[in-house]
Amino acid sequence: MLSGRSCSSPRCWCRWACGWGRAAWSALLVGSVLMILVVELLNSALEAAVDRVSLDDHNLAKRAKDLGSAAVMVALACTAAVWFLVLLA
Repeated sequence: MLSGRSCSSPRCWCRWACGWGRAAWSALLVGSVLMILVVELLNSALEAAVDRVSLDDHNLAKRAKDLGSAAVMVALACTAAVWFLVLLA
């Protein structure tokens, strides 16, 4: 998995990354988790700004909050894919 050795197998899906060292793979895993934290902070800021403007129900406010939540979900899916592919390699 994180050996950093070169791969010569034609069936290897990650031939371009098989020469990476352990630090590069670890940085990829940590970076993907940090991406979730950043997107979650941005979502919280968006929700606070929308609530600050008005507490009334409004379609655009609901849409903004839903899109912020969707961004967090996409970040989670990307992180899950990165972890799956790294652990599979």
